Amino acid sequence: MMEKIFIHRILTLFPNAIARKLLLMLIFILIFWVIYLASKDHTKFLFSLENHITLNQGNIFKKSSHSEAPLCPAVSPKETELRIKDIMEKLDQQIPPRPFTHVNTTTSATHSTATILNPQDTYCRGDQLDILLEVRDHLGRRKQYGGDFLRARMSSPALMAGASGKVTDFNNGTYLVSFTLFWEGQVSLSLLLIHPSEGVSALWRARNQGCDKIIFIGLFANRTSNVFTECGLTLNTNAELCQYMDDRDHEAFYCVRPQHRPCESLTHVTTRTRNISCLSKEEWSLFHRSNIGVEMMKNFTPVEVVPCNKSENIKKNCQIGMKTPFPSGYTLKKMWITAFCKQIKFDETQNINDCLERKLIYLMGDSTLRQWIYYLQKAVKTLKYFDHHGAGIFKTHVLLDVERHILIQWKKHGHPFVTKKLFSVKDENYIPREIDRVAGDKNTAIVITLGQHFRPFPINIFIRRAINIQKAIERLFLRSPETKVILKTENTREIHQNAEMFSDFHGYIQNLIIRDIFVDLNVGIIDAWDMTIAYCTNNAHPPDYVIQNQIGMFLNYIC
Repeated sequence: MMEKIFIHRILTLFPNAIARKLLLMLIFILIFWVIYLASKDHTKFLFSLENHITLNQGNIFKKSSHSEAPLCPAVSPKETELRIKDIMEKLDQQIPPRPFTHVNTTTSATHSTATILNPQDTYCRGDQLDILLEVRDHLGRRKQYGGDFLRARMSSPALMAGASGKVTDFNNGTYLVSFTLFWEGQVSLSLLLIHPSEGVSALWRARNQGCDKIIFIGLFANRTSNVFTECGLTLNTNAELCQYMDDRDHEAFYCVRPQHRPCESLTHVTTRTRNISCLSKEEWSLFHRSNIGVEMMKNFTPVEVVPCNKSENIKKNCQIGMKTPFPSGYTLKKMWITAFCKQIKFDETQNINDCLERKLIYLMGDSTLRQWIYYLQKAVKTLKYFDHHGAGIFKTHVLLDVERHILIQWKKHGHPFVTKKLFSVKDENYIPREIDRVAGDKNTAIVITLGQHFRPFPINIFIRRAINIQKAIERLFLRSPETKVILKTENTREIHQNAEMFSDFHGYIQNLIIRDIFVDLNVGIIDAWDMTIAYCTNNAHPPDYVIQNQIGMFLNYIC
């Protein structure tokens, strides 16, 4: 009754019939909308969403139990997930499954044949020498597919010279191996069978199967005692978990929550290797020391290279944004000489100081970049080490020259970081977050490297991190396009160390990913992969003369 009187009074205010009809329509729409909201409980949803956003902005350390949060990182934005899926599909096409029944059906270095195309008595410096490789199995049968992991190198030990060769896979059991003859003299050619295609296929399957070969152990501290619990990028457990999330970039790290300790009391992490493998016993036979890095061109005699008075192409000075070919250069008398740009030599302290003056340099990555700090401290006496009072070799390292206003800082990348030594996580940050903290200007340079610590983990973890770094660099360039960013690719390492976790095949794939993701960014590339093949170091931590030449390339980019 009251509703009718209320409506009647409103209608008397609008004697016009059309106005009355419009008003009635608005009233009914309003009533319908109120009923709809009540039925869907939208107010409760909006309130909970607002609370969630507020909590996420407040603290990255959030307690989580198995019933409150998933064991895997939260779903990323659709764009990132699609990019990861697209890259994974391309890689799966490049590395198809190869059934493995017996070692006799795999590629044999001894039975395969390599033939120089258009052989000559002498070659001119700058010529390209091509070799056709036809691979056979241990029974001498021609293989009908490719996928072998090969490493080509040419060298002249007397000249302390070396360079990578380029391998083209025709995916039918034949390969083209190309060498650019960069220097004169007697040049030896080498082609190593690192892994047969069946071994490559097994490594790829095992890596992405996710066998949790690395155990993370977290230290939770208080005033009286320390407690250790298992941690990881994912944890397959029903125990209550501490969840450490980067909600924006969808990176996650988990620890089993210790009793009577808050999640915020996690201070340090270390790692151990679990005695587990995703490879079968038969597959492991492919990674025996005698089957890794076998020479395929044992009977090749050195080729003679002469000057021929060829005119050299005039090269531009090395600059950020230049595309780097492969091979990108060569070594001669232990010095790295680029093939695509003109270098300036920084071989005196004064030259280096002049280049670095008023520079802020941020090194972000693994211990192969920390080597730069150690080398610069020895080579440039005016750079003084600033003690951060942290613990161990993984603390932040800083070099200062107050007079010239130079700061060089190294900071390790975030999880995963594989080491038996304890490292602090209180100052832990992923590289994208570190980049976001840099204001940037024409005197600021950032060097990034990652890869070695990602090799034991499924490849999608590496892809996600690389994409997040790319996005951070794009944000940096929006606020400071003059900031210089240099990517140092990961280098080769010991070829006989646990192949399932640390094979250079994993590093090779990660290098392909990095180049694909960063192809359109205006960044400089220091091809440490190419360098360490040329130098033939086979060490996760190359010697000082290699580090010196890496830094030389860096100085060419920023000065």
